Amino acid sequence: MGGPRIHASRCRPRAAVAGALAAALALGAAACGGGDSSSATGEAAGSYPVEVTSASFPTRQRLGQTSLLRLGIRNAGERTIPALTVDVSVAGEEGRNSTLPFAIRDPQSDLAQPDRPVWVLAERYPRLAGSEEPGGTETFSDKTFDFGRLEPGATADVVWKLSAVRAGRWGLRYGIGAGTGGEAKAVTRGGVRPGGSFAVRISRAPLGKEVTDSGEVVPIGSRSGSR
Repeated sequence: MGGPRIHASRCRPRAAVAGALAAALALGAAACGGGDSSSATGEAAGSYPVEVTSASFPTRQRLGQTSLLRLGIRNAGERTIPALTVDVSVAGEEGRNSTLPFAIRDPQSDLAQPDRPVWVLAERYPRLAGSEEPGGTETFSDKTFDFGRLEPGATADVVWKLSAVRAGRWGLRYGIGAGTGGEAKAVTRGGVRPGGSFAVRISRAPLGKEVTDSGEVVPIGSRSGSR
């Protein structure tokens, strides 16, 4: 795919060592009286212009139906974004309190697993459109997906494949970031954090259908040899 240059490492020990080394270098520079505009993660601090070029998710779904959440995110600035991240959460207090991106938090205090999914994320997702490999690495939060570096002018088309498992009216929110250390920030032309939301209604009657990777809705089990 002729998409962005994404460098997404899944080796957390290596990332931890790199972060510790960057922190040590920063402390050394401070001791010498020098300045450093980089964060402890090695990410250059500052604001990175970002444009959401496309965003789609079906607003009407049924239990058992699989749907694609798609976002197109463009680096509208002149510097490489250190780490393109997307935060996802179900809207409302129950969604904010959940530790999972597509779930709500049951307020009952005696539950062994209080997080209740609204959607279930398919294996090997999220990914970049047109790729067969997962494209969003784990971060400090299960709600945050790291898609790696994004070159100036490049666009990352990212996809989540989700199955609806809880009926009702739900909001799904997303926010775009430029780093994992907190000092590299994504901004719109208006100077605010990029993001958006979808209002979705999930009805109880199952459709018996699923969505292919190309976005086509077909009866479940009709895709011979497809993933």
